[in-house]
Amino acid sequence: QVQLVESGGGLVQAGGSLRLSCAASGSIASINNMGWYRQTPGNERELVAVITSGGNANYGDSVNGRFTISRDNAKNTVYLQMNSLEPEDTAVYYCHSMLRRTSMGPTFSYWGQGTQVTVSS
Repeated sequence: QVQLVESGGGLVQAGGSLRLSCAASGSIASINNMGWYRQTPGNERELVAVITSGGNANYGDSVNGRFTISRDNAKNTVYLQMNSLEPEDTAVYYCHSMLRRTSMGPTFSYWGQGTQVTVSS
């Protein structure tokens, strides 16, 4: 059993900051990419940021320069520092991970349960 547990969402005023965390736990041999996606009602889930096991990061166009993704491989945890938040950033944020449960086994995709981020104007 593998779980991704997010924390750090909440309500913030425009221009403020929030930091999201996501910890992966359970039977894990190795983790490849870890990332964050977000979704608003009636829309598809969109990429916010993703980071490889080696620390290479990519960002969605709408957050580039404002958000920073990082990870602690020893803790199987990924973080998302969100600065200069805008009302358009309001969404449910989901943690995602591609990981192996055994060293030679296949890679599986896992999602967290989501955490609400609301930015007021």
